[in-house]
Amino acid sequence: MALASALLTVMMDAVRKTARPMLRDFGEVSQLQTSRKGPGDFVTAADIKAEDTLYELLMKARPGYGFLGEERGFVEGTDKSHRWIVDPIDGTTNFIHAMPHFAITVGLERFAPDGSSEIVAAVTYNPVMNEMFWAEKGKGCYLNDGRIRVAGRKDLSESLIGTGLPFIGKTGHAQSIKDIHAVGQRVAGIRRLGSAALDFAWVAAGRYDAFFERNLQAWDVAAGILLVTEAGGLVTTIDIDGDPKNGKQVLAANPDIHTALRKVLQGA
Repeated sequence: MALASALLTVMMDAVRKTARPMLRDFGEVSQLQTSRKGPGDFVTAADIKAEDTLYELLMKARPGYGFLGEERGFVEGTDKSHRWIVDPIDGTTNFIHAMPHFAITVGLERFAPDGSSEIVAAVTYNPVMNEMFWAEKGKGCYLNDGRIRVAGRKDLSESLIGTGLPFIGKTGHAQSIKDIHAVGQRVAGIRRLGSAALDFAWVAAGRYDAFFERNLQAWDVAAGILLVTEAGGLVTTIDIDGDPKNGKQVLAANPDIHTALRKVLQGA
């Protein structure tokens, strides 16, 4: 059985406590009150409540840390070297349509004196499936109590790829069609399930061989980057060299197909 550190225990406890009322809401999803944050981008009462709970629990455990959440934005802390990055429900559209594929995801970012940063701890939790993906820098990646690793497939033609697609009000529709066209001719299958956080986790667990998406946000990718790298995978940008933590474009894959898939996407 894997033993989580005190830091990971704090994070896992926070997401589990956040999940309890969320599961009750999910069971009554048809009665949820929703409001529009933008075209096709819904905020549910559960979403806001979940982030409030995460904020309170994480800040109580580490009072000085900064906080970046999808709903409340950036909250500066007295400790300038650490920041929580949180998405209270990644896959909100799935959630409000009663699809059991969504996650609570938390990453801890640590800043160096030169201003560079890295994700040093991560949890992504699917409460419906009771699957807790977690990792700490240099200590491997785990699903519940068992260690996980990326898939070992070496041939792109045998690979299953996860991706995301823009919806109403989002940019990048034409590029997404080009990506799907280019990649679809070379792989065994492409899936779009609606939660980037779980897409990363599934790459880490070897369920997907790779995941790519453009136009994400920091809270979509923070935890997933560490999960994949600690599981032996690679996470980079797609077209240009840069920091995938900003979410603008990201490719996560097992090392044996990463280069081939990146070339396909660059040519799309």
